[in-house]
Amino acid sequence: MPTPVKSVLPVVLLGCGGVGRYLLRHIVSCRPLHANQGVAIRVVGVADSSSLLVADDVHSSGLDDALLTHLCAAKAAGSPLSSLLGQVSGNYQLFRNPEARSKVIDAATKLGRTTGLVLVDCSATYDTASLMKDAVDHGCCIVLANKKPLTGPYEDFQKLVSNFRQIRFESTVGAGLPVIASVTRIIASGDPVSRIVGSLSGTLGYVMSELEDGKRFSEVVKTAKSLGFTEPDPRDDLGGMDVARKALILARLLGQQISMDNINVESLYPSELGPDAVSTEDFLESGLVQLDRSMEERVKTASSRGNVLRYVCEIGSKGCQVGLKELPKDSALGRLRGSDNVVEIYSRCYESSPLVIQGAGAGNDTTAAGVLADIMDLQDLFQRTA
Repeated sequence: MPTPVKSVLPVVLLGCGGVGRYLLRHIVSCRPLHANQGVAIRVVGVADSSSLLVADDVHSSGLDDALLTHLCAAKAAGSPLSSLLGQVSGNYQLFRNPEARSKVIDAATKLGRTTGLVLVDCSATYDTASLMKDAVDHGCCIVLANKKPLTGPYEDFQKLVSNFRQIRFESTVGAGLPVIASVTRIIASGDPVSRIVGSLSGTLGYVMSELEDGKRFSEVVKTAKSLGFTEPDPRDDLGGMDVARKALILARLLGQQISMDNINVESLYPSELGPDAVSTEDFLESGLVQLDRSMEERVKTASSRGNVLRYVCEIGSKGCQVGLKELPKDSALGRLRGSDNVVEIYSRCYESSPLVIQGAGAGNDTTAAGVLADIMDLQDLFQRTA
């Protein structure tokens, strides 16, 4: 006998790049699993950077799975959502920007205080922050894989987390790893977190562990790029700003009212080799080799002390730092190999032996799985009838 539907979660997805597409595929493929749990996720809208595809009647129906599958294929091929108009049948409408934004707000207004709505941000832009704040005002839940709305002005962070039960952002730090959940559970128990140390870049984790084997920095970075570990321009990883955003989210979670300007971020390349001065091609061909000697010396110095170098964020009572740090070889971070993320959480209960979280901390599939878990974690807030 089929399990009755107890919770229906209407979802609007912002951003259908790699993470967004994987999320839609996960939602479709997990229908039987969710049905057994009495949960139905109803995708009522999907937006990319130029337009919004929305169901005709967001109250009673969503975009069907065949349309979502076709949408994923089109986006993977580089086509915009607008290319689906007239090619795929279904009960949907398509709106282009700037009208698309107002239609998302319309859906939030209609559903936020009635059936409820989950607004999911899998984009990579600051531009969604105002939309997220509007959704909060309308009583919507929000789920974030996009770090940027949480790392802008502190007032925006406060607004977005003002009703903490209605926001989930696990995938902003460590993809699908339970870092946010672990920190919030420790805080909720009355056990103050004193320090967090984490290797939160799969790219830099791979690079630093490979240097231990005597390989040249330039060689390792090029290999990481060929394996797809880095951004198209590796300086987006080597500059440390992605790690800094994750660190800022964790610091704010601990109650620190700081901004990016308060974080000391060590870049692994000097400003004269930055994007404004040197092209990506020239950086890869002639810029990287200029960094080999200094990096080799730092690795050797650490090794002479029985330590290894790791690129980490460290959040404590005196603020937040991001950069290279010598760590004991036998520590959790020192043993790190490959592209895993590792986080050590120190508190009163975990002072001498920290809580360690380790696993894959990047990748579209892993991140999307974390987003889906966040959506499902909101199910008890939603209407209990189909």
